[in-house]
Amino acid sequence: MSVSLAPRTQTRRTAEELQALAEVGNAALGSLTDREASAAEVVRWVAENFAPEAAAVACSMADASLPHLVAEQLPGVDVLFLDTGYHFSETRITRDEVQRVLDVRVVDVLPEQTVAEQDAAFGEHLYERDPSLCCARRKVEPLQGALGGYEVWFTGVRRDEAPTRTHTPLITWDGKNGLVKVNPVAAWSFDELMGYAAAHKAPVNLLLDFGYPSIGCQPCTRPVAPGDDPRSGRWAGTAKTECGLHE
Repeated sequence: MSVSLAPRTQTRRTAEELQALAEVGNAALGSLTDREASAAEVVRWVAENFAPEAAAVACSMADASLPHLVAEQLPGVDVLFLDTGYHFSETRITRDEVQRVLDVRVVDVLPEQTVAEQDAAFGEHLYERDPSLCCARRKVEPLQGALGGYEVWFTGVRRDEAPTRTHTPLITWDGKNGLVKVNPVAAWSFDELMGYAAAHKAPVNLLLDFGYPSIGCQPCTRPVAPGDDPRSGRWAGTAKTECGLHE
């Protein structure tokens, strides 16, 4: 059973201090004896520079490789789940499994309006008429509010997912949200991600076995043919490629 928890609140370092730390971290981890830092080394850097309660993991519940990886060195870390009201039932099942089997604290991040309230205010099926506005109201704005209580957040963004993500750094300053952004699995392939999940028995969304390599809200996600861009099933038939969280 899903239980909603509030993000932790704490005294934060200044934006200037955090931005400087992000720059130092990216420079240090981007070149370790002529190699880029491993995912575990990136998480270790965060564990050495941030209090556990200052960190959060954003997870779409396509798989739990990232929460598992982070929890290995930051046990009890907050995992933020954007509960848009439009998720597949398989995604909700994965969310509950993550809370059950991993040493994490799942926080359901809710939009200001329920789906019914949004329908009343903007009309039904806003995701069809203006998907960017729907994403802004149900994902981007709620996450911005939740991140205010942290100094650093982890994402599962990978460079091989889309051309827009090719140059994703390991660590960067997220000026839009005002905290350090860490992408420890940026260099991983999809196969490496799944290999990690299998090796560590981390929960995986059942939809991955049915042609959904990238999973978002049910109305806006379609299966992908073998060999196609893994994110081509997101907002299929539109020019939209990102929800706005990582733009």
